[in-house]
Parts: sequence; C-alpha cells; structure tokens
Amino acid sequence: MTDEAATPKQPEEEIAAEQEFAAAEGQAPPSEEEMRAAYEAELKNLRVEDLVAQTVVSLLNLGARKAGLLPGTEDETDPVQVGIAIEGIRRLLPLVEPALGENAASIKDALAQLQVAFTKLTGVEAGPDSTEDAADGGGASPDAAAGSAEAEQKPGGGLWTPGP
Repeated sequence: MTDEAATPKQPEEEIAAEQEFAAAEGQAPPSEEEMRAAYEAELKNLRVEDLVAQTVVSLLNLGARKAGLLPGTEDETDPVQVGIAIEGIRRLLPLVEPALGENAASIKDALAQLQVAFTKLTGVEAGPDSTEDAADGGGASPDAAAGSAEAEQKPGGGLWTPGP
C-alpha cells in the first residue's frame, strides 16, 4: 500500500527539491525568507483532512512493520505498538473517511489485516479496548470493563469489520 494518492507532498520535501534544482542550475539556493514564504504558501493549501489521511496511512505502514507483516520486519514485532496504531487508525478514520472516497475501502482492508495480525500476536481481539489490555499486561482498566460490555453486545465481539 502506498500513500501517494492520499497524501500531499510535504512542504519541506518540496523546498529541498527546489534547492537541489537551483543548485543544479547554478543558481544560489533560496534565502531563509524565501523558504519560509514557500512553506507558508504550502500551508495555505494544506487541508487538515489531508494531514489526518496521511497520518492514517503512516500508522498503517508502521503498524504493519511492528506486526512483522512486511518482509524483513519479523524481528521488529511489538504488539503494544501495533495496538496503538490500530486504535489511532480507528479513531482517525471516521474523520476523513468521506474525503478518502474509494481509497477508504483499501484502508479499511489494511486495518482489518492489521487487527488480525494483532490478534495472532497477542491472542486478544483488536477491539475497542484490546490495546489497553495489551499495554498493561492483560489487566482491564475501568474503561476497558465498560468497553467489554459494549463489545459483547456487538456482533463479532467488537472486532471492526468493513461495511455499513
């Protein structure tokens, strides 16, 4: 999964690219004031939804890495980090889902895969409060007890699945 479609180019990257181009053309690099102005212009065009969508994609990619799902990352598994990534995605995705359009389905699919990996790593369903359980060694917090009652009422035990 790539984040090119869902994320804008970062202002710092664009400024660095402009500096490299200017240096290659024999021009002096832009001054600090010119760089600041270019950065401000980029911020003017940046939407919060774009940044939240980029964060969701970054959390998916890092979560996949910490779950050992990417080739060569099997020794980097960290269930607590995976749980935090899942919870972050679950909380942020509803904020930007309409703006993602058709990309929302692939992000939901990737989240489901991450949740399955979390369950395999911990033996705990990646439900609303499973990240807290994994982080504190399995003990339920007061909020987790309330969330467990909600999870029992939902079909599928609280595991998020794509759909309406």
